[in-house]
Amino acid sequence: MSRIRLLSLQILVAVVALGLWQFFATVPVFGRMWLPPFFFSNPVDVFSQIVHWFATGVIWKHLVITLWESTLAFVIGSLGGVLVGFWFARQPRVAAVFDPYVKMFNALPRVVLAPIFTLWLGLGIWSKVALGVTLVFFIVFFNVYQGVKEVSNTVLDNGRMLGMNERQLTRHVYWPSALSWMFSSLHTSVGFAVVGAVVGEYLGSAAGLGYLIQQAEGVFDVAAVFAGMFVLSAFVILIDMVVTVVERRLLVWRPTASESRG
Repeated sequence: MSRIRLLSLQILVAVVALGLWQFFATVPVFGRMWLPPFFFSNPVDVFSQIVHWFATGVIWKHLVITLWESTLAFVIGSLGGVLVGFWFARQPRVAAVFDPYVKMFNALPRVVLAPIFTLWLGLGIWSKVALGVTLVFFIVFFNVYQGVKEVSNTVLDNGRMLGMNERQLTRHVYWPSALSWMFSSLHTSVGFAVVGAVVGEYLGSAAGLGYLIQQAEGVFDVAAVFAGMFVLSAFVILIDMVVTVVERRLLVWRPTASESRG
């Protein structure tokens, strides 16, 4: 499927979904309103709210704060996940010792951790960053760990036969194997970094998209709540596009789907 056709179908899905939402929120069907405006608002009002935010400049302060928190959470969590995952995969004894503790910390509910981070780090950005890091770290960690462990023994044996030392094997065999798994996890981690920042803002902050949504909920402004969610979704898509560009630059050696089928 061509990129233009794919984009057209994606836009069509959005148009149909928004059209159905607008219809059922404004037109009675069989004598009843299927999506009461008080609870669901409608796309026109939501879009008007978004335009108002950007026209007045209200949104920019909140966007910048959430972007900064999400970026820090994404970078710190990803780097930590890559380094620890790679280390554990190359040191099976260390991995075996810490395995139950990793699983234990990963099982902790993040919503429970949010108030603890707020208590420790205050209402500033670092409590939100810490929450985002806990979400990003484990996703990247498990994928990198698995990527290194999945290296073919045949490839390793061939590398050793060619005289590669451990440093060369790490650079030319283990690292390329982990990269595909790592970027697969990074696409997921983008959303979780933003989720961590927004949830932290929602529970306690003075600015950010989470704060904006929480304030709208407090006055039953459903249009503003949905507007915040749409801005947040677009925000995540833009960051994911940046990750995709970096991925294509670093994984130029990987064949595309069409080349693989050929």
